[in-house]
Amino acid sequence: MQEQREHRQAEEVTWRKIQNEELQKLHSAQHHLWFNVGAYLLISVIEFYLAIIGHSQTLRADALNNLAGIISAVLLLIGIFIARDIGDDDLMGRPLPEDSQQNGQRLQLARFHYETVFTLITGVIMIAISINVMYTGIKSLINQTTQEVPQPITLVGAGIAMVIMLIVWWQNRRAGLKLQNAALTAAAQDSLSDALTSLGTLIAIAGALLFKIAWLDGVASIIVGVFILAAGIKIFRESSLNLADYFDPQAELQFKKAIEKFPDVRKVEELNAHYNGNMVTLDIIIGVDAHMEVKDSYRLGEEIETQMRRQFGIVDTDVMAVPAE
Repeated sequence: MQEQREHRQAEEVTWRKIQNEELQKLHSAQHHLWFNVGAYLLISVIEFYLAIIGHSQTLRADALNNLAGIISAVLLLIGIFIARDIGDDDLMGRPLPEDSQQNGQRLQLARFHYETVFTLITGVIMIAISINVMYTGIKSLINQTTQEVPQPITLVGAGIAMVIMLIVWWQNRRAGLKLQNAALTAAAQDSLSDALTSLGTLIAIAGALLFKIAWLDGVASIIVGVFILAAGIKIFRESSLNLADYFDPQAELQFKKAIEKFPDVRKVEELNAHYNGNMVTLDIIIGVDAHMEVKDSYRLGEEIETQMRRQFGIVDTDVMAVPAE
């Protein structure tokens, strides 16, 4: 009993350390996302103003795309704020079951899901904005009498947007890799797509000005909409798979092979990995000698958990031992 009590205390210390590290990463991610909000806000204001005075559908579409970036960053900030809130004992105002209230680790892992939820909402908003952009572009092509060749000033807006977006993408990508943060990774994908979109906007406006082709502006705005749609679908797909408890089968196979290397493990009967925000947890059932003592199977489970944490960074591994057939 004393050994188990000491082990539980050691596990609690380890969990607190892991939790604090993850919360610190989320705190750093918040600072980067606030930088995103400021950058997107600046670009949107500039592009909207220049699109109005320069009569450019493509620049307006790019401005709407960057407006989506503001909404995305704010939603991700909300998700991270909820994930970092460890000062209460309930979740979104609803009481938890008694066993959850006694388990701070389970509660915090549940909170980490909110970052993924708001990342998914970001993808939905990007898809909605892309549909609006494409509809506007198609409408302008149908009513060609209302089309005008953009003014040269619109090139300035597209150029500024492209440069700022490349800076934002580099910052998000570097921070996302360093912090292993899904929100920043999604933001990096979004900002790279925005930089390419601004580049396409720049080329389209330059082509319309050079060749005096009014309809090229409308076609380019549709292409911008397609880029936004592709980025939104990608973010939505990855987030929804995580929330649906999908995990890469190849990664699960690596986990299984690592566990089967333990001499006392006859067979891995079942293995399920789960995402909790950016953190991975594991549930496994192992087959062992039917005559193995309880204390030995317990010790084996702890050794497996330690190895999975050390080798793969899995924060929590629940092991159930059953007699091997």
